[in-house]
Amino acid sequence: MDKIIPNTGEEKLDQAIKQWLKYDKNPKTSEAVQQLVADGNVEELRVSFGLRMEFGTAGLRAAMGAGTSRMNDLTIIQTTQGFCSYLEKNFPDLKERGVVIGFDARAHPPSGSSSIRFAKLAAAVFISHGVPVYLFSDITPTPFVPYTVTHLSLCAGIMVTASHNPKQDNGYKVYWANGAQIISPHDKGIASAIEENVEPWPQSWDETIIKDSPLLKDPYADINRDYFQDIQKHCFHREINKASKVKFVHTSVHGVGHTFVQSAFKAFDFAPPLAVAEQKDPDPEFSTVKYPNPEEGKDVLTLSFALADKEGAKIVLANDPDADRLAVAEKQDSGEWKVFSGNELGALLGWWIFTCWKEQNTDPCALKDVYMLASTVSSKILRAIALKEGFHFEETLTGFKWMGNRAKQLLDQRKTVLFAFEEAIGYMCSPSVLDKDGVSAAAVTAELSSYLANRNVTLSQQLKAIYEEYGYHITKASYFICHDSKTIKQLFERLRNFEGENTYPRTCGGFEVCGVRDLTTGYDSSQANKKAVLPSSKSSQMITFTFSNGGVATMRTSGTEPKIKYYTELCAPPGNSDPEQLKVELNSLVDAIVEHFFEPQKNSLKPQPE
Repeated sequence: MDKIIPNTGEEKLDQAIKQWLKYDKNPKTSEAVQQLVADGNVEELRVSFGLRMEFGTAGLRAAMGAGTSRMNDLTIIQTTQGFCSYLEKNFPDLKERGVVIGFDARAHPPSGSSSIRFAKLAAAVFISHGVPVYLFSDITPTPFVPYTVTHLSLCAGIMVTASHNPKQDNGYKVYWANGAQIISPHDKGIASAIEENVEPWPQSWDETIIKDSPLLKDPYADINRDYFQDIQKHCFHREINKASKVKFVHTSVHGVGHTFVQSAFKAFDFAPPLAVAEQKDPDPEFSTVKYPNPEEGKDVLTLSFALADKEGAKIVLANDPDADRLAVAEKQDSGEWKVFSGNELGALLGWWIFTCWKEQNTDPCALKDVYMLASTVSSKILRAIALKEGFHFEETLTGFKWMGNRAKQLLDQRKTVLFAFEEAIGYMCSPSVLDKDGVSAAAVTAELSSYLANRNVTLSQQLKAIYEEYGYHITKASYFICHDSKTIKQLFERLRNFEGENTYPRTCGGFEVCGVRDLTTGYDSSQANKKAVLPSSKSSQMITFTFSNGGVATMRTSGTEPKIKYYTELCAPPGNSDPEQLKVELNSLVDAIVEHFFEPQKNSLKPQPE
């Protein structure tokens, strides 16, 4: 197709399209844009070129396709050029140390996009600037990238993945030299550098330069060996594992996890878990599930339950497609399957990892240097365990970028960071990966399950025992879908100006509000100076309400999806052994929050699909 001159009637849009057609060398995306111009499809052109994808602390995540608002060859090149320039300014030894790049199995044939292609283009950009690149030769779990950064003392890492997002999406996740995801101000610095480097460098489109370059290294074999050696430090009951009769079913939900979880089981001396055949191999179509996200619960696990029932297995382990998260389900005596929430599995793993540490460390003085972390929207169960057992618990902002960076600070102070978790089924069971890791978490969960089974105790029974010892922590979390950013802003602004300017609600239905923390504005009613201790950010919405009955509720926007999420918890002191009554009370609180704070009908909010 001969290049067509855009004439949308919008000068800024025309300029963006012209620049795109000048720079884009992918025939599929270039022709798609030219066809839109020829058809006069201004509406779709606005969607494709109205805004550039915003580079944030989560990197990039968007649908694959043509235009500056999507993931494609050109936006990957531009992003990598900006990232490379920013790294050059921050690391004088970048050309000695280099970067690592990993990728999952996502693909989008209509635009010629795929994770492996994006990874190779990113490698070409770095190599064209003389930077060594450790490019994995095959798909890997996301945790392998931060592990490699730390293990090989590299300057940075890139993982091309959209994790559990829908099939049309892809992402570009960035790790700093400390092995943790980037936090501010690096996101803003990288975003500025991208804007300054939108024109492709002379060799950026030349994938062939990486083929015979001495700067290209494949870390796959070494990391596959070293990672599984390192996680064995967290295997404490090898003899029980060897003799275990517990059968496990594992699903990788059409993602990358199968091979690596098999290897993790081998590292812990387990027989291999039974793999869900229909889901064990990577499939960019995610053909057996509506959402490739085990956090959605039983719908994603239907095939796993069927295999488990057939084989007499009692435990199901499920990774999300990039294997950095883990869901766990256990068959109950009733024949029903219980899918543990992220908070419940966090309680089990936190208790287990501390129990194993305590058996190895009998000196009570060692406790003063032991830490566990959780995000502020996750259950406070670790705080309760820490208070009773004498170790330190710290809360961070939402997301493993904060826990990873805080863990690194503590490790640098020669502290022991045993465990970190977030309610969104993310667990850091080993400090060798400063991010959530569903591979090591699967092996640790298997050992916990086998240890308990050896004593005729189930995971559900142990969870009850933890709550009875440290206090019941009943949680409920969900979300509303909202694609209108104006509606989202109005919803939160109403809560900030509830009874006049700068006043928050004092009640919610029949529940009294006794504290408010707003991490968008930096306000905290519980502090003497009314300023929040945790960092605040105007770029996202997040308000936490504390209620007189001991309930806590946080409302926040998602950084990667069109969702307003809410997290609620009722914490009871040890001895309050009526969890059913607590559930009834929490459900009433949630109903009141939905009705009075979210106003779903008025705001046209769609609830989480059943």
